[in-house]
Amino acid sequence: MNTTPRGEGVICPNCNKPAPWVENKAKYGRNYGTSYMCYFCKECRYYVGCHNNTRKPLGTMISDEHCKYRKAVHNKIDPLWQTGKIARKHLYSRLSKILGYTYHTGESDMETCKKVLEIDDKLLTCSKEEFNSLLIPIK
Repeated sequence: MNTTPRGEGVICPNCNKPAPWVENKAKYGRNYGTSYMCYFCKECRYYVGCHNNTRKPLGTMISDEHCKYRKAVHNKIDPLWQTGKIARKHLYSRLSKILGYTYHTGESDMETCKKVLEIDDKLLTCSKEEFNSLLIPIK
């Protein structure tokens, strides 16, 4: 997906036009959260939120369907680090090793999300030694 910033915006990967930086009420009808700025292509309904109301995107622009997959991934992996089963940086490091490249949920396409959803939580939270003995990267 091409979401490289051009000037003040980000390029919509669906129509390849600049997406304006707007309040998220343009998408939802009212502002949500304390960081409510986003890039939103009204024509395609693709969007990406921004870090702390800056113009820095949290990831890549996605459709509503794609968003459901990313939310499912966060629902799977966030409790693992939030409950202390594994440190967040170690969790993302393991996901990167399993997938064979640096992993970030906000940059994941739907196929990557599906792969992450299929990974056994035990592989993500086991000891370092066990992880290294079990590791077979997904291709």
